[in-house]
Amino acid sequence: MAAYSPMAAKKAVAQAETPLAKANGDLNVLSPKDFASDQEVRWCPGCGDYSILKQVQTVMPELGIPRENIVFVSGIGCSSRFPYYMDTFGIHSIHGRATAIASGLKMARPELSVWVVTGDGDSLSIGTNHFVQLLRRNLDVQVLLFNNEIYGLTKGQFSPTSREGIVTKSSPYGTIDHPMNPLALALGAEGAFIARTLDRDVKHLRDILKRAHQFKGTSLVEIYQNCVIFNDGAFFPFTEKETKSENDLFLEHGKPLVFANGKKGIKLYGLRPIVVDLDGQVSLDDLWIHDERDRTKASILTRFFDMPGSEHYMPRPFGVFYAEERFRYEDAMLDQLNAAKQKGAGDLDALLRGKETWTIA
Repeated sequence: MAAYSPMAAKKAVAQAETPLAKANGDLNVLSPKDFASDQEVRWCPGCGDYSILKQVQTVMPELGIPRENIVFVSGIGCSSRFPYYMDTFGIHSIHGRATAIASGLKMARPELSVWVVTGDGDSLSIGTNHFVQLLRRNLDVQVLLFNNEIYGLTKGQFSPTSREGIVTKSSPYGTIDHPMNPLALALGAEGAFIARTLDRDVKHLRDILKRAHQFKGTSLVEIYQNCVIFNDGAFFPFTEKETKSENDLFLEHGKPLVFANGKKGIKLYGLRPIVVDLDGQVSLDDLWIHDERDRTKASILTRFFDMPGSEHYMPRPFGVFYAEERFRYEDAMLDQLNAAKQKGAGDLDALLRGKETWTIA
């Protein structure tokens, strides 16, 4: 585990001397290039990680945060190389533990902007417990979950999110595991901000990254990311021009659920969603109106999870499923510490002994 800032000091001096900075009277005017480190990017040609990296670097200057106050924390996997390519502080930690380390960092330094970069194998297998604990505690941390439905770094074994029946290096006859639904898990773990986007829809990806940062609490963004080597095309129904309009449902707060270029929508009968044709007999006023504050309806949306062609298929939702403003763990912890300080210094020995002690004769 190592913390580093490859070129931050050198760039900070250079930035302060630029004509743009001088003209604006602002020494913190940054561009996407300022967030790109001098490290060679080592992902496979065509990997979806390139797009995600580019969009993160594009969004960062818009957040108005000094680079020395930004930290990217990763675990193990292809996505976990991410901190090396960002010219901010970073921690490349161990398998499944990025969320735990980010939690400790945020509690110790609550003023920092902390981003977790992880994968479906990293956070949804060995790291599942740390993942759900971060979500329920609601520290102000952004979690970018790269989901490619495969283990890429270890060369193509099936992961917790791999589709049933997929043939991989570790399932030569097809996996018999039921795939994990990451957003359903996150909502069940009391996640306060839950969203999904795609590596190939760069505008939507940038918009969701900015929404995640604006939210004060744990922001989970699942990003469908294509592994061009070991699981190429896993998300093509949702990314390719020929098929995406029929399969993608983009969520917007306060707006009806419409897809297929406005020809179809989602209507609720009680709590049962159905696809309807907008043919004049059914209007926009009849459709389900998306409400990011409605946990029950968000739970239904997370269950739109089947692949095209399945018996109960619904279009796959993208956007913010749920957003709930609630207290954050680091704030509650600081309030508790401040309250304890106001009462005066405590007796550590007495605290450790507690009330449950016995004397053995």
